Amino acid sequence: MNTGLPGGEPGDAAAHAGSRLGIMGGTFDPPHLGHLILAEQARTALGLERVLFVPAGQPWRKAGRHVSAVAHRVAMVQAALAGDPYFAVSLVESERSGPSYTYETLAALHAQYGPGAALHFILGQDALADLPHWVQPGQIIAQARLAVAVRPGWTPPPPETLERAVPGLSAAIDIVPMPQIDISSTDIRRRVAAGASIRFFVPEPVRACIAAYRLYEGTGDRG
Repeated sequence: MNTGLPGGEPGDAAAHAGSRLGIMGGTFDPPHLGHLILAEQARTALGLERVLFVPAGQPWRKAGRHVSAVAHRVAMVQAALAGDPYFAVSLVESERSGPSYTYETLAALHAQYGPGAALHFILGQDALADLPHWVQPGQIIAQARLAVAVRPGWTPPPPETLERAVPGLSAAIDIVPMPQIDISSTDIRRRVAAGASIRFFVPEPVRACIAAYRLYEGTGDRG
């Protein structure tokens, strides 16, 4: 399982001092090619050594909605990233009880990799607009830079608008150009439920996991 970084084990702060790490959180239900393209765009645009995919244990924004078992979602992410030298899975949220809050995840990753590791939290332009409604957004930007993936034609909000929303936000953003990728986990779940093909929407190992676990058939995760 690809969960470490070159040059040392997680928790070896000296080995990771100065490391530039991308952090990509999400439900990953399922992970798809758009996730991988986003991570690669951020890695190359910002010169990141590694991107950590962090499957949420209990996504707080999706309370009350059906989400596949965390073990299945972690297995799909592991399958999607297997053999890739730049992507790794972090279990910091999936092994933690209770809701998954980004500011707590970033604090845990700093404790794991050391204060010298530079964290870059990857998110899309829609998530940036929603950031003021997240739990402790000020602590998020205090612990990581924001790698904001933007679609063609996006116009950034004026700095004063960002500052009113979250003080310090305008200076914490790095723009990551993102091609238009019209793939979503929601659409993939619907396609599976309808018996439609998802080839080339997800990596083939992920498609195999979905079939093996019988995910998204009818009401979804049948375990």
